[in-house]
Amino acid sequence: MPDNTYPQLHFIWGGIFTDASFSELEPGTEESYGPYHDVKTADRVWNEKARRNIDIANHRLFVLSVPRPGGRLG
Repeated sequence: MPDNTYPQLHFIWGGIFTDASFSELEPGTEESYGPYHDVKTADRVWNEKARRNIDIANHRLFVLSVPRPGGRLG
């Protein structure tokens, strides 16, 4: 029986982008963390990681939420 306690998994993804459109990462700067079972934990880790590179203007991290395999939404 699938565990529906956490219907989504949360990942942190990003890095240093080539320009301010934030559509293409500079090669070798990719970052990813997770999965996290709740968005509160993902947001906390995102905040910690983003603060470390706050002085790099094109550095961005995003929290991505995806359906958990075998989980149900709603």
